[in-house]
Amino acid sequence: MTGMTSSARPHLNRRLAAFGTTIFAEMSALAVATGSINLGQGFPDTDGPEEIREAAVRALRDGRGNQYPPGPGIPELRTAVAAHQLRRYGLAYDPATEVLVTAGATEAIAASLLALVEPGDEVVALEPYYDSYAASIAMAGGTRVPVTLRPRDGAFRLDLDELRAAVTDRTRLLLINTPHNPTGTVLTRAELAAVAELAVERDLLVVTDEVYEHLVFDAAGHLPLAAFPGMRERTVSIGSAGKTFSFTGWKVGWVTAAPELVSAVRAVKQFLTYVASGPFQYAVAEALALPDSYFEEFRRSMLARREILAEGLTAAGFEVFRPAGTYFITTDIRPLGEKDGFAFCRALPERAGVVAIPNAVFYDDREAGAPFVRFAFCKREEVLREAAERLRRM
Repeated sequence: MTGMTSSARPHLNRRLAAFGTTIFAEMSALAVATGSINLGQGFPDTDGPEEIREAAVRALRDGRGNQYPPGPGIPELRTAVAAHQLRRYGLAYDPATEVLVTAGATEAIAASLLALVEPGDEVVALEPYYDSYAASIAMAGGTRVPVTLRPRDGAFRLDLDELRAAVTDRTRLLLINTPHNPTGTVLTRAELAAVAELAVERDLLVVTDEVYEHLVFDAAGHLPLAAFPGMRERTVSIGSAGKTFSFTGWKVGWVTAAPELVSAVRAVKQFLTYVASGPFQYAVAEALALPDSYFEEFRRSMLARREILAEGLTAAGFEVFRPAGTYFITTDIRPLGEKDGFAFCRALPERAGVVAIPNAVFYDDREAGAPFVRFAFCKREEVLREAAERLRRM
């Protein structure tokens, strides 16, 4: 009979059955509907440097990138990424064979996991984790094995014994995120050394999401995992222009890794977007060459915003976990007499005119994440002050 499907099977691939509309879309729509201040989704409310925006306009007008750019990314950007890694961290990468440009870090994560994970492989990931990690592991047919960061002494901490215990003979890959979204945790040198030792000992690949590398508030700065002994040849490092230069809509990310790892990721990437963001790649190449003063001012300005929001949240009665990195603050709502982050976040726009994200969406164990709520502070200072005042009045 026409108009009917031949099977009762759901349309959505069963591996993705648990992944519907993201919480970010739901809460952003709620922010618009209620006229609330959106501290949910992690995007700035102002553009990045004017000279970088003009560089994109210039490329557009000059016809650079308006047609398909090279599959691995334009040479200028791959060279700029390699120069950035060398200048900041002393890591030398060959732009021709060890750098791959992607459609943001999201594609880099998906392409890396689809390339490196086969059905039945286990992927150990730090929980709570950014939602695309879980979806990408599922698409690859892998099994995610969470190692939960737990609150202790004002921060979320990694239990290294728990991490070691999570690795089995089926473990293929460690998925590491530092600075960590959503908790704001930055793994210490000792913790990263222990992760590296485990990866070498068990011969594991590592995918490391370092998109907040320029938002580490400690003076020591970011420590890339690939720089630790034995890690250069087994680590896929992921970076992004969106977070560092406040042009999240441009979707320009990159992978740096040994040639055989980049080749594997590129083999998948070519069948996802093939290429993306042509003119923006030229602009990001210029952005990566900005002087150190830009990166320091960016960090300093976000630190000031962290303090505005953290103090406001504390005054409103939340327990606040001041982040060591990223532009997110995780809070505990139990001091407010609340315990369900989903219900709290869905009611917050009407109660206070502010939108946040329930951390439980980043957990396999929803109960472990239930009382935690994340706020983004990548907004103008006056917006954060107004949000803090609204929350205090609540």
